[in-house]
Amino acid sequence: MKRRDFLKTAGTGSLLAGGLSAPFIARGATRIRWKMVTTWPKNFPGLGTGANHLAKLITEMSGGRLQVKVYGAKELVPAFEVFDAVSRGTAQMGHGAAYYWKGKVEAAQFFAAVPFGLTADEMNGWLYHGGGMELWRKLYEPFGLIPAAAGNTGVQMGGWFNREIRSLADMKGLKMRIPGLGGEVLRRLGGTPVNLPGGEIYTSLQSGAIDATEWVGPYNDLAFGLYKAAKYYYYPGWHEPGTTLEALINRKAFAALPKDLQAIVQNACRVVNQDMLAEYMARNNQALHTLVTRHKVQLRAFPDEVLARLRQLSEEVVQEVAAKDKATRAIYDSFRAFRNQVGEWQRISELAYLKARR
Repeated sequence: MKRRDFLKTAGTGSLLAGGLSAPFIARGATRIRWKMVTTWPKNFPGLGTGANHLAKLITEMSGGRLQVKVYGAKELVPAFEVFDAVSRGTAQMGHGAAYYWKGKVEAAQFFAAVPFGLTADEMNGWLYHGGGMELWRKLYEPFGLIPAAAGNTGVQMGGWFNREIRSLADMKGLKMRIPGLGGEVLRRLGGTPVNLPGGEIYTSLQSGAIDATEWVGPYNDLAFGLYKAAKYYYYPGWHEPGTTLEALINRKAFAALPKDLQAIVQNACRVVNQDMLAEYMARNNQALHTLVTRHKVQLRAFPDEVLARLRQLSEEVVQEVAAKDKATRAIYDSFRAFRNQVGEWQRISELAYLKARR
């Protein structure tokens, strides 16, 4: 008996020392199974794999007590029905970007990307330590949802164009895939914004259904093969300077969890939020090199007059959205105050350093 007890203990110790190959669930523990629906194509680099990482973290950190299965766009629900699916309880979690829900709650766009708004680090500062997260949660309460930051792409690219942009006149009549507030800015510039899920972008650009598209940046754009459909690649991404991705959590499902599992879900989101930004920083420069050197992509900067007009129109659009109701105005005021405050620090810290380093 002693020998058997010793071998049993030794075997368990070896397993723990070597790492668990599958989630370990204590005897008698209840398994909870959640579904996560996403707006991204299944396993798409960066965005889709970020959702996979979040599901894996929750499963592993909970020791298998809370197991999350990921469904890519169209596997369970269409890409743009993620918000409703989690709100109804069809799935307990979702992963996407808040500007996709502007038709339901326009103020949600402030928690994804605002043209000429906050960078990734600034967004995290506002959300976690500047009151942004509290405003976000309050906004989603009527829908039975709890939002959480769960990824960031950093500054995006300006997009792919099938013609050069030399002046404001070249933006007129442009049919471009661009979501959120940036889309409304393009409309006022004389273009036509089109909202398409990621899986439909390449074919639409290749067929001529759209003249231009923004997606994310070199890492994701290379994976989609967008260089095959348009050769002009513009920067900077004025419309998405630090796009926050979100985890949507069904409020009732979350409330049913014990406190430790609630903490695991929330902290797993924070881990993925930071890790995704680090991944994009590492991958974008590699992908850009491939696009320019191997695929001969024509890298272009937007003309100064175009950026100046875009900045002016962006301010008009954002202020008009903010004026629609008290809740949106409170979000805008908080966002703007933080941007103004942090801008002074950024000017003498990162901006000054980057100028000195070059």
